[in-house]
Amino acid sequence: MQQKGATLRLANGMEFRGWSFGYDGPCDGETVFSTAMVGYPESLTDPSYSGQILCVTYPLVGNYGVPSEGVDENGISLNFESERIWVRGLVISEYSFNFSHWDAVKSLDQWLKEQKIPGIYGIDTRALTQVLRDNGSMLGMIVPDGVEKDFPVPDPNLDNQVAIVSCKEVIRYGHGDKKVVLVDCGVKHNILRCFVNRGVELIRVPWDYDFNQLEYDGLFISNGPGNPELCDVTVGNIRKAMETGKPIFGICMGNQLLARAAGAKTYKLKYGHRSHNQPARIIGTQKCYITSQNHGFAVDDSTLGEGWEPWFVNMNDGSNEGIRHKSLPFCSVQFHPEASSGPTDTKILFDEFIAKL
Repeated sequence: MQQKGATLRLANGMEFRGWSFGYDGPCDGETVFSTAMVGYPESLTDPSYSGQILCVTYPLVGNYGVPSEGVDENGISLNFESERIWVRGLVISEYSFNFSHWDAVKSLDQWLKEQKIPGIYGIDTRALTQVLRDNGSMLGMIVPDGVEKDFPVPDPNLDNQVAIVSCKEVIRYGHGDKKVVLVDCGVKHNILRCFVNRGVELIRVPWDYDFNQLEYDGLFISNGPGNPELCDVTVGNIRKAMETGKPIFGICMGNQLLARAAGAKTYKLKYGHRSHNQPARIIGTQKCYITSQNHGFAVDDSTLGEGWEPWFVNMNDGSNEGIRHKSLPFCSVQFHPEASSGPTDTKILFDEFIAKL
């Protein structure tokens, strides 16, 4: 097989030489890394990666191929976390051209070609990860040989990524006695599955939709990409919902937006949390969960308003992993209880939220 060279260029001037795979074209975005060992079909289709070039640190990628597309009777993806790949580019160490899995229908290379996502393999992802840990996530580009592309490039963090990935109209899923409004900031489909499988009627609304005009029993705020400071419309709608006293639950971006509605500030992490092994401890206890995460911003829980308290803390860097109201049924977590991929130890949080409705 004939290999074509490619270069990963970073904004600090560093370059990593490798081989092109997937779509034969350039891309740019914020370069980030994930230490997850499995789950590349789920990661690539996670809307929280919008605007980013993803480096997967696990050394061998592609060996189990890609499962089939399609949706279930509720219109929810069978095998992915959204309807398309959201990463702008993929960086890996070793690509497995031969794949083997009972559920696979195509190779990762073919899938990337179909969705026009460039990839590069054959680089030292350990060295790249060390650069990103030391210097922080930075702008980068994948450039196949023979293509002219250089800096400067647009910073995706200056764009409202939530507006890009959110649904454009109201969508309803499932049937049940309880109705939950889901604010779609870039929702993963396993969150939809978790609610529908628990017998809840789900009303999925765009990020800037005024859901307070709807009849519902509880409010859920989803995960999503980018900077929470660009979602003031959502924060305003959440503040109105808080006046009703109805239960509220948020995940990931939902944690940041609920915190901002509670008067707190958010900030950008140096290189974010993207993995399946982030330890989150319930504050005031010795109970710690291993969690799946994907985010680049965090809540400054020292700025929380009166009546609020931090709920979980990250045991690696001490950053906030969840908040809750001391007396009202409002809470959120920075990690992903629904995982997909990753550990499902905290799925009970869905049951606790539904029990409040």
